[in-house]
Amino acid sequence: MGITEVHRHAAQHAHTRPPPRRAPRGTRAAPPPVLRRARGRHAAPLPSPRGPRRHLRRASPLRGRAGGERGDLRGAAPRRAAPPAAPRAAERYRGDPTAGPRPELGGEREAGPRGAPPPGGAACSMGNSTSRLYSALAKTLSSSAVSQHQDCLEQPNSAQLEPIDPKDLLEECQLVLQKRPPRFQRSFVDLKKNTASNHRPIRVMQWNILAQALGEGKDNFVQCPMEALKWEERKCLILEEILAYKPDILCLQEVDHYFDTFEPLLSRLGYQCTFFPKPWSPCLDVEQNNGPDGCALFFLKERFELINSANIRLTAMKLKTNQVAIAQTLKCSETGRLFCIAVTHLKARTGWERFRSAQGCDLLQNLKSITQGAKIPLIICGDFNAEPTEEVYREFSNSSLNLNSAYKLLSPDGQSEPPYTTWKIRPSGECRHTLDYIWYSQHALNVNSALGLLTEEQIGPNRLPSFNYPSDHLSLVCDFSFNQDPDRLL
Repeated sequence: MGITEVHRHAAQHAHTRPPPRRAPRGTRAAPPPVLRRARGRHAAPLPSPRGPRRHLRRASPLRGRAGGERGDLRGAAPRRAAPPAAPRAAERYRGDPTAGPRPELGGEREAGPRGAPPPGGAACSMGNSTSRLYSALAKTLSSSAVSQHQDCLEQPNSAQLEPIDPKDLLEECQLVLQKRPPRFQRSFVDLKKNTASNHRPIRVMQWNILAQALGEGKDNFVQCPMEALKWEERKCLILEEILAYKPDILCLQEVDHYFDTFEPLLSRLGYQCTFFPKPWSPCLDVEQNNGPDGCALFFLKERFELINSANIRLTAMKLKTNQVAIAQTLKCSETGRLFCIAVTHLKARTGWERFRSAQGCDLLQNLKSITQGAKIPLIICGDFNAEPTEEVYREFSNSSLNLNSAYKLLSPDGQSEPPYTTWKIRPSGECRHTLDYIWYSQHALNVNSALGLLTEEQIGPNRLPSFNYPSDHLSLVCDFSFNQDPDRLL
């Protein structure tokens, strides 16, 4: 598709796209930059602990085809004037006009190597892109993040865009990350119990990726330099992690760059994409935010068919809350089996345990209806903001849906959760907790393997996030297969 066709495509879908956003600083009336190797434009390919790379021919910034050559994303649009300045996002995105006054219960968050990493500096502006990862493509299709909530629920039509090779996208990420330390290496633990299956397992990835606005504006990671949080590089660390594990289904929380990063890229990798923002996202309180954060769910269209999709605004004590969930019923193309995948993010902070419990009960009730009382196998991914000692954890463990937590299987007795899934340092001190889970129907699904967690030595004394790792939460990845006789174990 040429640049002219991309513009025509954007015009045809203008009614579903968010309104224009203030042009990122430093990019006004300039073509997207072309990335260069850190050690010279004509240098030979550099050996890297991130893995071997093919030598990429330098692309001209005037190359007029979206996607450039060889399927990469370096193609650039002709010079064009930047759009007029728009009101800041916090003024534009005021939430659902039918939702009534802003609820007080809605808040979500508590307030080197390869060349030495730069020292901590001032916060960078949100949404400013110095990468060619989506260059003209994303800027043309979406100069804004999110508009009204009804628009957020509409999926932008990316079916006409050219697919991209994940190897080329990974190379682009590695070039951006040239001066960063290598990505942490983690291994899968085999958990199969002599169960034979003729079908490929279903790989599910769960991850709270840390909203950019919260990371730079609210979370106060006192040991993490602001330079490590630059979106231009942090997004590449996130993408690199996703590309490394190649999930069939990807469940994310704290996504505030859906329309300008994840939807344009992952849709071209073959994923169907769904996003549901929080009604009153704390990101909107941050200057120059990129719109509200929320949950996002992605699945490979070649492997699954969407049967049903539900966006759920969770309630607690009969009140609508600021937390959301997405639940989708999929049909596996290889087995013909149905299953439900859900993603959620419950209320944060100490003192809100009963509130989280009520949200969990509401989610379980919704899922019981969707799965017809456990007749349809279920996988639930989420940041529950709850330790295993909390009531909401017990509700899921004892649910009539017959759920088990996949990461318990990594423990010697199969009954203990990992010691941590998040580890950070804030002004109040060091925070090490187990908050993230992948629940599954243990009567209908087997866990074939699970990705091991980072060790304390790998994480390092400054904890997360860091120059090595883009989020304060660890990603969880499991391979599932269907039981041959699921009803026998109900």
